[in-house]
Amino acid sequence: MTPYWLRRVATLDPGDPHGVNPILDRRPPRGIDVRPAAVLVLFGGSPVPDPLARGGLPADADVLLTQRAPTLRQHSGQVAFPGGAADPEDDGPIRTALREAQEETGLEPSGVRPLAVLPEIFIPPSGFDVTPVVAYWEQPSPIGVVDPGEAARVVRVPLRDLLDPDNRFQVRHSRGYQGPAFQVDGMLVWGFTAGVLAGLFAVSGWEIEWDHRDVRDFDVVLAELEAGVVEP
Repeated sequence: MTPYWLRRVATLDPGDPHGVNPILDRRPPRGIDVRPAAVLVLFGGSPVPDPLARGGLPADADVLLTQRAPTLRQHSGQVAFPGGAADPEDDGPIRTALREAQEETGLEPSGVRPLAVLPEIFIPPSGFDVTPVVAYWEQPSPIGVVDPGEAARVVRVPLRDLLDPDNRFQVRHSRGYQGPAFQVDGMLVWGFTAGVLAGLFAVSGWEIEWDHRDVRDFDVVLAELEAGVVEP
């Protein structure tokens, strides 16, 4: 059974009420060969809702994220959902997402309950057409970095930290991208991962109003993080 506090993200497509989330509308140009991929958007926490919290969000609710190894050729150092390219043997995006998550984090797939398969999102730098698979971690298992060549960190990030308006803003990249971002646990979450999270938060019932007019330079934010400077 889907926990009450996850019912909206399990049944509604991600939203963009402020019109600041370009990730959700990314579709591959015509005539381009795309590579199918999937990521696991894995929420954990008590199945019992908190009656005093927005949308019933329990205090221990979290999401599983990885920080990619700095040596990778594509998206190095970025914070991401566990996931990757589909194998010919995969029978769909759920299988791809679970297999890749197990390979990257060591989680036990049998403890994961898939809830929803979201529309594909095209990632131009890699040519992947990525399917986010939303899931609930019914029986959490030990996790950690399996291959240091793939991931530098594997972390369960509290949703209340991500939802804190003080940790939310937009970033503007020198290549022209502008979109939602989060600054948590010494990490900058932006791009595809932040876009999916922001889209789900917008329909979740958990969201706290944040200043979507707060736009920061990507390079400056990253440099401050690396220097240990916290934005007031």
